[in-house]
Amino acid sequence: QVQLGESGGGLAQAGGSLRLPCAALGRTFSTYIMGWFRQAPGKEREFVARISGSTGLTYYADSVKGRFTISRDNAKNTVYLQMNSLKPEDTAVYYCAYRQGPFFGTQRYDYWGQGTQVTVSS
Repeated sequence: QVQLGESGGGLAQAGGSLRLPCAALGRTFSTYIMGWFRQAPGKEREFVARISGSTGLTYYADSVKGRFTISRDNAKNTVYLQMNSLKPEDTAVYYCAYRQGPFFGTQRYDYWGQGTQVTVSS
């Protein structure tokens, strides 16, 4: 079992920044993929970014490319989402997710965090 805990959410002004850590606890693996997703009120959950734990390879949704950066610290079993140039449309609950293995393509995740609220005011 892997438990995920997001933090760092809160209120930011448009153009501002927030950093979301996601810590993985429990039986983690050296090869893994961690992703960030978000869900705004009345909308479906959408993909934001993912990173390979072993290679550091990253992939972003077009809506956040150039503004958000995903990174990892394997020593701390933590993945970060640095969000810059925030927009009101970035307002959502942000979730991190984890799956074991090296495959980097689109695939379901096995574990999810409980989410952290990000609100961006205009």
